[in-house]
Amino acid sequence: MPDWSYQTIFRPLLFRLPAKLARDFTLQAMGSLSRIPGGSFIIRTMGHMEASPILESKLAGIPLRYPVGLSSGLDPNGTAHKALAQFGLGFIEIGPVTIEEHTSSSIVIQRDSPNEAIIYSDAGINEGLHQMVARLRAKQGHGLPLMLRIKSTPGCTPLQARKELLAMMEALSYYAASFYIETLDANWALADTIAHLQALQQEARMLPTVKPMLLYIPLDYPLEALEQLMELIKLEQAWSGAVIGDTIRTAEGDWTGRAAKPLTLDKVRCVRLYNRSASFSLIASGGIHQPLDALELMDEGADYVQINSGLVYSGPGLPKRINEAVIYEKIRGEEEPLPASFWLNWGWMCFLGIGMIVGGFLAWVIAATVVVLPYDISFLGMEPRILDQANPLVLQFMSHDRVTLAGTMISIGILYYQLARHGLSKGQHWTKIALFTSAAVGFTSFFLFLGHGYFDPLHALVSLLLLPMFILSMRGIKERPSWERPNLVNDRTWRLAQWGQLMMVTLGISLAIGGIVISTVGITQVFVPQDLTYLCMTPTMLNEINERLLPLIAHDRAGFGGALFSDAIAMLTIALWGINQGQRWLWWTFLLGGLPGFIAGLSVHLTIGYTDFIHLLPAYFALMLYVFGLVFLYPYLMKGQKNPRAGLLPNANYPKS
Repeated sequence: MPDWSYQTIFRPLLFRLPAKLARDFTLQAMGSLSRIPGGSFIIRTMGHMEASPILESKLAGIPLRYPVGLSSGLDPNGTAHKALAQFGLGFIEIGPVTIEEHTSSSIVIQRDSPNEAIIYSDAGINEGLHQMVARLRAKQGHGLPLMLRIKSTPGCTPLQARKELLAMMEALSYYAASFYIETLDANWALADTIAHLQALQQEARMLPTVKPMLLYIPLDYPLEALEQLMELIKLEQAWSGAVIGDTIRTAEGDWTGRAAKPLTLDKVRCVRLYNRSASFSLIASGGIHQPLDALELMDEGADYVQINSGLVYSGPGLPKRINEAVIYEKIRGEEEPLPASFWLNWGWMCFLGIGMIVGGFLAWVIAATVVVLPYDISFLGMEPRILDQANPLVLQFMSHDRVTLAGTMISIGILYYQLARHGLSKGQHWTKIALFTSAAVGFTSFFLFLGHGYFDPLHALVSLLLLPMFILSMRGIKERPSWERPNLVNDRTWRLAQWGQLMMVTLGISLAIGGIVISTVGITQVFVPQDLTYLCMTPTMLNEINERLLPLIAHDRAGFGGALFSDAIAMLTIALWGINQGQRWLWWTFLLGGLPGFIAGLSVHLTIGYTDFIHLLPAYFALMLYVFGLVFLYPYLMKGQKNPRAGLLPNANYPKS
């Protein structure tokens, strides 16, 4: 459920359901998908979060791949943790856990959509220590560090709270990467609070297994009390860090949402003012609904962020977007490395693309004029004029297959050239995967030509010439982060682009299905009913004209289907992974890469009079997706965005890896 499908389809539908039902349904669906064979691969493919050494860090000695964590309130039972772990998360919070079970006869969740907020009837509901141990004993399905938030019973004395917390730490230490200690009580005297925290830290060191401890600071803990506490106790001398919570207790319930960011900023500033040690980790989790929110909290001293309501309102792509923003913030201001040598790798892919373009133009000219080549005539043992006398529609039908193949070849060539020139040359990981997958499919599809016993020497020669270029283009690629500023805000342009991305992804999937269907038909029954209606003949009648005619036509159809599938893979991977604000070359790639295929396919059908509506309906549908996709993506890709962080120094007050 990437952002392009969540924002456009799933969120409007889910928000029509009661909040709790929508949450449970979504988590159950995601969890079920992650558990089926290949489910995790599908999730990773849809999001394609690239791990980067730039993002790697250690929180109190715990290795983290990403600086973004998942708040416990979003999936309290861990139903979809395996799926969510694929979204670019570095750690997962679990809790709160209390010594005794805390339940409610009526669990209610409300949405405040205009304010992008969620209200839980009681965010402290949990199954208790015993059941939590039993649940954690089961296989988690992922390898992310678990940050267990343990909470003392509200209203208890500091001594009682300490006993509960120590008991929970001892029971849960095997499963916890670290503990979030939720024990601050605004009703305790300041001296009692300080004594309690110091005693807890000392006694925790005596446990059989010692894990890092971070003080959990509720979002609604009075700022004045927090300032007094920070003045009198140096957390950095005894604690591994602190966590700023994301909920506020109100008359309606526990509230969390976008408006929590100012409160979170205040507490981040307060804690960081008195705890500046680099070894003291500060985690912020309230009000993060777009990458800019995370960056602003990090600018004020947060090392990590956790997301809750932001995932509901912004979509599952939020962790990936934050990660990309953090990478950019860490490298901006540095000099961008020069592109790799043209002859090292990417130049060969440019040559391959140019070769496909030139070959496609030549094939188009031939298909629109003589149609068949000498080796085709030799294979048939029949001159074109004789075939034309037997049925003048046969050569026109063959022309229609070959022109569409030629247009597809040109489209592939343009896509390959653009991906190599603007992506592979800069070491972009996703362009390498896109080119490798598409080209591998394209070269493999050569064998489809042999399905009916016809060997195409020209196609074989072209494949032999282009294959070394493909191999050379895949060698020695040094992957690098992008120096292009990513999108930071959930504005109208971004939301419109989600529709554009949906159109292009759907187009890629549709073309892939079309390629598979055409190839399958080509190597099996050769024709669809509309083809035979146009030809006014049956396969048997065609076979009577020349028994080698069907293999020749089948070879054309299978080849076109394979080329279309290869083209679709390139288009689909660009739409899934490449779209980023201000990437003008991507919009031109979509435009120029799609035009030859549509022009060839539609013009040849009109030229030969093959205008059956049902036959052309998939082409009309694809054209509609293509046009709307270009329109919706234009502002996002071509106009870029105003920099909301203009004037800030690169890497200023930024967390270190």
